[in-house]
Amino acid sequence: MSTEFLLSLPRLHREGKGVGITSVCSAHPDVIRAALTLGKETEKDVLIEATCNQVNQDGGYTGMTPLDFRSFVEGIAAETGFDTHRLILGGDHLGPNPWKHLPPEAALEKAEAMVAAYAAAGFEKIHLDCSMGCAGEPLALDDAMTASRAARLAAIAEEKAPASPVYVIGTEVPVPGGALEEVEHLEVTSPEAAKATVEIHRQAFAAKGLDEAFQRVVGLVVQPGVEFGNQNVVSYVPEAARALSQSLSDLPGLVFEAHSTDYQTPAGLRALVEDGFSILKVGPGLTFALREALYGLDAIAAELFGKPRTLKPAMEALMLNQPGHWAKYYPGSPEEQALQRHYSYSDRIRYYWTTPEARAAVDALMLRLGDRVLPETLISQYLAAAWPEVRDGSVSPKARDLVLAAVSRMLKTYARACSGRP
Repeated sequence: MSTEFLLSLPRLHREGKGVGITSVCSAHPDVIRAALTLGKETEKDVLIEATCNQVNQDGGYTGMTPLDFRSFVEGIAAETGFDTHRLILGGDHLGPNPWKHLPPEAALEKAEAMVAAYAAAGFEKIHLDCSMGCAGEPLALDDAMTASRAARLAAIAEEKAPASPVYVIGTEVPVPGGALEEVEHLEVTSPEAAKATVEIHRQAFAAKGLDEAFQRVVGLVVQPGVEFGNQNVVSYVPEAARALSQSLSDLPGLVFEAHSTDYQTPAGLRALVEDGFSILKVGPGLTFALREALYGLDAIAAELFGKPRTLKPAMEALMLNQPGHWAKYYPGSPEEQALQRHYSYSDRIRYYWTTPEARAAVDALMLRLGDRVLPETLISQYLAAAWPEVRDGSVSPKARDLVLAAVSRMLKTYARACSGRP
């Protein structure tokens, strides 16, 4: 495993190369399969990240520990023939967030155990996020407290990691999974705030004797002015982020990490990388594309066999029976909530795909369609984005290939944005 490419990003930006990397934030096997297949084809490094709520020492909502997640990803790599020497695993939002209902010290002890598990499992990229308050504290902490706690966790990572990890710091993190309602305006991080965050973290690391580890802080999470709500996307405006982008000249050895870049246009993604937001995180957008493909295939199956669609009704019943992942995130009338359950940009349906009920419904759909060649006319009707690829022969008109192609299509947009100048 190598972190050389991540560590090279600041230099490549200073040299005007316009190179970045996509951070694939998903535990869905088909998303990971598509990412590794594309990595094999392009011979590029692939960065896959797990979040603190998704994967931790207690199993997270996936039921996987960090070591389990590594085995899971490496198993898919073996299936696809991807060279794991090009695989970079990251831990996202590592801090007390899953346990913020506990008193601060208890929550931080849990966070230490989590970071120790990620580091011991050989995760090469560690995003330290201690910006949230715990029981009895303000909702958001100041930079000094955040940095002190981050340094405390970095000390654990340094002790447990088999090889020196790289770090990402920063407190201006968009809401994981997108905002709850429509987003109209975002405040871009000021250059002064970015510089202050770096300096406060530098001091906190130094206070714990972690000066050498701080040299491996490669990224700073900032708000470049991108976000998505349930029904709208705030696009990147380079002019609004120009001062922030230019501040990288005063932050040698660093690039910016942009969260919530899902649904940005190809031009917007390219502009982000050009402006030094060299690490582009994407997650819900990939499973949104996956869901589109599955629902399209469900419609094709209904046409072919003259029977009602089965997948959407099954997912609706599942989400109504288990509302924990969506109920407090989707406001509005019952009709509006019904629409959001399936079609929200925040894509909270993604939490359900790995449940036994959803797997059974998807497996049944795939079994019905089997390995048959699907009619191009139905692909045009229900999977229009795939039709040109089917027509030119780059994608097989079969169900399984069409699902992976849907995810790959979005990943290729990111790959082009990160590919550098010709």
